[in-house]
Amino acid sequence: MPLPDLIEIVPLEKPVLAEITVPGSKSITNRALILAALAEGETTLRGALWSEDTQVMVEGLRALGFEVEVAEDPQEFCNRTIIVRGLGGKIPRGGTLEAPLEIFVGNAGTAARFLTALVCLGNGIYRVQGVKRMHQRPQEALFNALRELGYCIDSVNDKLPATVHGNGPRAGTCCVSIAESSQFASALLLCAKVGGWRVNVVGENAEESPYVAMTTQLIEKFPKCGGEFQIEPDASSGSYFVGAGWLLSLGDATQSSVRVTSWPTSGWQIDAVFSKTRVAFVQRISRRNDLGDSIMTAIALAPFEEGAGPQVFVDLERLRLQECDRVEAIRSELTRCGAKVVEEDDTLEVFPSRLHGAEIETYHDHRMAMCFAILGLKVSGIKIKNPACVKKSFPNFFQKLAAPPPHGLGATILDARTARALAHDELFAE
Repeated sequence: MPLPDLIEIVPLEKPVLAEITVPGSKSITNRALILAALAEGETTLRGALWSEDTQVMVEGLRALGFEVEVAEDPQEFCNRTIIVRGLGGKIPRGGTLEAPLEIFVGNAGTAARFLTALVCLGNGIYRVQGVKRMHQRPQEALFNALRELGYCIDSVNDKLPATVHGNGPRAGTCCVSIAESSQFASALLLCAKVGGWRVNVVGENAEESPYVAMTTQLIEKFPKCGGEFQIEPDASSGSYFVGAGWLLSLGDATQSSVRVTSWPTSGWQIDAVFSKTRVAFVQRISRRNDLGDSIMTAIALAPFEEGAGPQVFVDLERLRLQECDRVEAIRSELTRCGAKVVEEDDTLEVFPSRLHGAEIETYHDHRMAMCFAILGLKVSGIKIKNPACVKKSFPNFFQKLAAPPPHGLGATILDARTARALAHDELFAE
């Protein structure tokens, strides 16, 4: 049975001692899939995330003619072992002007940007399109960089849908701004060696952008002629359980302890430092320099920082350009729960507040659903609309929330319309 459209998280009353596993990194998985397709020979990706965004990437590669095998991972339900047969930089298929090869990217930013750059290396015409929200998200900086390299990108408004004229590798130099998204630079860098491209990245903190750094380091480590590559767990996904452990331990009344096993240690994921923000109060946190997507978790937890004064979250401009306008969304929903939140430009100031229950609008955003779900472990009456949106990155999130310790938190999750407790199988997002 599918997840109901409205669920309620029942606060925990007993201490929790848990060691949680989380699926593989979405960012690393989708980068690794592109690199595996461009490599020579067979590459086996272990610990790869299997969610809506990575499935979109796999289907995109299959549409281009790559052979991709997917097998279950016995260690983690939402991971897969994925075997990609690369062709040394060749793209097997291409369409024509009359019948472009269609590539559907859903609302996956990485798939949209990475596949657009990849098909430039092919020979033929490709039409890249997604869902309505993806068609609203920025692409212009990437399109302009590809045009600078000599490729033709047709788009009415420099957003998707777009028609890409693949013309094979073309040595050249381009400049790309990461002011709106670092994915533009990553898309070009992943394909640069095969394409013969020299990519100059500009924008604030361009050389230190954590996601660009992840891409360059991954390119260096990735097997070029086939082999195996292990993908580490997703730190952004882990932040919800680190945050839950901190929240449940407040007041030291429950003696709870929640640990995420195999916490990422490569240094590639900026969100791997999230646990440090829970150890000591940090008054000012930057989306650009301190945290990535896990800043959403930190913002959601900020009202509970009693006695520490307000927390200020800065450099949030990119959050406005993702699955939804996340700055407005999280401010609106925290306010709905009784928090005092001040939004000014791309900054949020969150004051210690006593929260109450509310129906949370998720805006079809997986991170909104998961951030507010963990608040329900402490606050009565938190109800999550459209909880199935977590399928984008963490389809079994609610199953882990509800599974008995030590492999879950033991939360009771209700169908909010009937007050019926949901069984394990009903909590999977599909």
